[in-house]
Order: sequence, then structure tokens, then C-alpha cells
Amino acid sequence: MDRRKFMKFIGCGACAAMSSHSGLLPEFLGGVQNACAFDYTRELSSVEARYYKKLPEGGIECEICPRRCRITDLERGYCGSRENRGDTYYTLVYGLPCAVNIDPIEKKPFHHFYPGTSAFSLATAGCNVNCKCCQNWDISQSRPEQTENFSLPPKDIIDLCQQRKVPTIAYTYSEPVIFYEYMYDTAELGHKHGIKSVMISGGYINPEPLGELLKHLNAVKIDLKAIRETYYKDYVDGELKPVLDGLIQIKKSDVWLEIVYLVIPTLNDSDDEFTELARWIKNYLGVDVPIHLSRFYPQYLLKNLPPTPQTTLDRALSICRAEGLEYVYLGNIPSHKAESTYCPKCGEMLIERRGYRTSVSGMSKNKCKSCGKIIPGRFF
Repeated sequence: MDRRKFMKFIGCGACAAMSSHSGLLPEFLGGVQNACAFDYTRELSSVEARYYKKLPEGGIECEICPRRCRITDLERGYCGSRENRGDTYYTLVYGLPCAVNIDPIEKKPFHHFYPGTSAFSLATAGCNVNCKCCQNWDISQSRPEQTENFSLPPKDIIDLCQQRKVPTIAYTYSEPVIFYEYMYDTAELGHKHGIKSVMISGGYINPEPLGELLKHLNAVKIDLKAIRETYYKDYVDGELKPVLDGLIQIKKSDVWLEIVYLVIPTLNDSDDEFTELARWIKNYLGVDVPIHLSRFYPQYLLKNLPPTPQTTLDRALSICRAEGLEYVYLGNIPSHKAESTYCPKCGEMLIERRGYRTSVSGMSKNKCKSCGKIIPGRFF
């Protein structure tokens, strides 16, 4: 970022995230108190992409995600953010976020990763799937020419985090996999300066790039959109199995993992699905992986469905707990008691949450003050 283009800090306590459409702003407003504003740039990047191969017959094959797009000269992949130019593949969004904000870490959501801290959050245009319920479709389903972007290279992000004393960078809002190179370099540089990195993703990524990326991440939150392949085919335009394989890969690493499951009326809210979900997590990840059962609100291509009833979420909560999952949360229901963290051994409240207000009063470092049980996660 050109320093002269750095305009000002806004301590407005209101508007923060920036995108090309003013109608998107409410998606990014919650809990915002400190935002940064920058000048826009119309230039796209020409940084060579990683994880692709040139094909003998001409063209290239992208190897970032399971979609494996085959792309001829001057064409782009499904995500719209990578382009073949003379059989060299380029990312067009390196250093060009279209949304930048400082969020509570609970907004991602992470409930076991340094509770009460903040995250410098950013996204570029593009996505490698097309969820019909996407709340950020304005940027995820746009090409970078269609969003208003900011010139913000990795070094400037680190500088801003240090100036604002923000301990973590979050790659979020759209799909970080499509701006892999930008995320990777920023996370790597951040670690050298003591800044943590977390990825909020749909998890549709191939094993090799994921493995390399995990070396520079501290936590990952995966949106597990359903536990059945048919849902991924009909409502995501993706596949379930690569996501499940990625969850297992993340769990086996040293990176902290949490899961969100958006409960959508009539589409993924049956008792059988909640049971299958809980059993898969218990069998393949463990009972101590937090899951956030989140309330759906009509968005994008699913405006014909109502918001998730409270009774449905309570039913999902009961089923997951009955199957043995120890940290089950309800999301998008401010002030519900299931926002808070309780000790699975003695039942004491450990972390109280009311919206994005967080109080860690029942823990001493990573242990329950009452019974001494070790609570999984990353805590001070």
C-alpha cells in the first residue's frame, strides 16, 4: 500500500468493512469499533499462481482444489480469480482485498482460540463453490473487476496489526482457498513477526496445498455445510468427501480446528442428519472438537425458506450432546446460553458470551478453575 494512500483510521464504532456494494455492509458490521479505510485500486495482480500444471496438449490444470479446472489461454478457472496467460497461471487478487475489517475472534466463530481477542479480517473476490445460502455472495460470486479493491500487500497487513495491536489475521468472508498465495505469504510473514493466522473456509482444497498452508496457520474453521453428498451437489456445487478428508487432515496437524454447521430448514435439519453429523465428528475428529450449530437467515438464492426455528436448533443441540460431543454451541442467536462454554466434567461456566462480549472467568490458563479439567484449545 502506498503510504500516501493510507487515508485515516476511523474510530466510528459503526461502519467498517468495505465492498463494492453498500448493501453488503451489514454483513460485516457486528462488533466493529476500529476500522481502517484505504483508497481503491483498479489494477489487478499478475503474480504467478502455485499448484498448477501445464498440459501436453496446451492449457493448464489448476491443482488448488478438487475442481481441477482445465483452462485454455486467456481463460479463467471456476473461481474467476486465476487466469491462464500463455500457459502461465496467474492470481489476479494477490494483495487486493475487497473487504477489510477488525472483528472479534468470536465472530469467525472461534470459541476456543484466544477468546475475547480481535482479528484483522480480509477477503478478496471469488469462490470455488456457489452456495445457494451464501451471505457474502456479493463478493464471493464476483470477479475482481466487479469489486472495489484495496492495495494491501502482506507487509502492510503486518504493519497494521502491529500498530493496532491485533494479534491475529483472519482470512474470511469469501473463500480463502482462491487467494491461497496471498494468504500463504501473509501468514508466513506474520509468524515471523509474532502475528497468528486463522482461515475460515469451506474446506474445498486439495491435500498438498492444504498441508503446506497448515505449516503457517494457527487455527482453521471449516463450514461443514451438510453431512450428505446430495446436499453438496444440489446446494453447494461442490463435493462432501474432499471436505471430510480435509477435516481429518487438519485434525491430525497441530492446527486448532472448529466446525460450523448452518442449519437450514428442510434441507439439512433432520434428526438422522444431526445424528450422522455428531457420530462422524466423534469417530473421525474426536468429541472435543467444537461445533457451532448456526441459525440460517434467508439469503441469496434461498430466500424462499424461513429462518431456522429455535426449536430446531435446540433439537440439534440435544442430539449432538447425546452423542457425546462436549463443546456444542448455537450461533446467530445472541445471548442464548449455548453461546457460552461450560466444563464437560463439572458443568461450571468457563467462558460467558453475550453476543460478542466475552468474559473468561471460569478458567485458569487452559484448565477449569472448579475441577481442573484441561479444556482443549488455545488460551492465554
